[in-house]
Amino acid sequence: MPASSSTARAINDRLALRLLQQEGPLTAGQLKQLTGLSRPSVADLVERLTASGLISVVGESGEQRRGPNAKLYGIVADRAHLAALDIRTEGVAVLVSDLLGSVLAEASVPIGDDTGTGPAVDQAVTLVERVAKEAGADRLHTLGIGAPGLIDPASGDLRDSSGLPEWHRQLVAALQERFPRTRVSVENETNLAALAEQRDGAARDRDTFALLWLGIGIGAALVLDGTLRRGASGGAGEIGFLPVPGTTGLPSATGCDGGFHSLAGAGAIADLAAEHGVTATAAANEPQAAALVRAAVEAAVDRAHRGSRTEAPARFLDALADRVALGAAAVVAVLDPGCVVLAGEIGRAGGDALALRVQDRLARLSPLPTQVRPSTLGGGAVLRGALLTARDRAQDELFAPRGAG
Repeated sequence: MPASSSTARAINDRLALRLLQQEGPLTAGQLKQLTGLSRPSVADLVERLTASGLISVVGESGEQRRGPNAKLYGIVADRAHLAALDIRTEGVAVLVSDLLGSVLAEASVPIGDDTGTGPAVDQAVTLVERVAKEAGADRLHTLGIGAPGLIDPASGDLRDSSGLPEWHRQLVAALQERFPRTRVSVENETNLAALAEQRDGAARDRDTFALLWLGIGIGAALVLDGTLRRGASGGAGEIGFLPVPGTTGLPSATGCDGGFHSLAGAGAIADLAAEHGVTATAAANEPQAAALVRAAVEAAVDRAHRGSRTEAPARFLDALADRVALGAAAVVAVLDPGCVVLAGEIGRAGGDALALRVQDRLARLSPLPTQVRPSTLGGGAVLRGALLTARDRAQDELFAPRGAG
């Protein structure tokens, strides 16, 4: 059955908006060329989208002949304001952007372990309010939240997870109450990091890859055939619970001590660095474990230039790569992703030096060829992923068919 005229118009409008999003401002003539539509159809959609407030004239092209086709049309970026929130056990970070994803304001606040649930929630909500005000956002259209723990795939709610502060769950509800007109979505932080690396980072050329998050905690995310896989209960990638050799026990349903987390979590990395005599001073907002890895990489590279790889920093990185490869090998054996991205603050700090070591060990542990790449986004990948999902959701709604008869 052929599409109705209103459906056809809606499809054409959405196509034009996506092109303006991807290519930037375009003339009516360029829209005609890119869409394959007739000149009258392009004129009609430009008129509709302008009347709806989604696009406006932003300038003129460099063409010599002046006329309707010389006008440049662009998406009205301030038609909607978006927010992204990264919830960590030690604090929160937030940014606010326009509809095209340009960051207008951002900030973070630490929240100590001794902070009560109520004060912690108040601090986080106040931060979102302050950053929105600094961005000039009277209203937030969509808020994307990245949080540790399991996200119920059916409801989208943050599930009660052992070891996480109670204020995490309370915060989501408080934000929904404070911003009742804002669309709020919650996603696992590691999944958001994978989406960000796929769109803007180390996995831009990959439809299938695994992301291994190395931070205060351990996690993994799986993108198979271009689609993020969450699992039946939302727990795909909970690799911290993976039983591995080299630990003193086994993980349990209530804790990952004894699992891969005990080998490659931030605390284990700090202990490993101490065993090898590696020390470091963390920069502002830098986790200590990431500082230790960064210092070891810098020292190892310097010594390698002088022809030595037997010093403590290189031995520390070798030992860390041995540990990381154990978890990565399990993912590779089951999924054959072809590529593993080492993400999180520690993955970013390790850079190529750690990634190449892990890749070398995987080549010995598995017959499946696997590239190992360092994150290009580091700890900021969660915020970036949260912003991308918020932008996609807002655009899906704002660009949706309006259903004119």
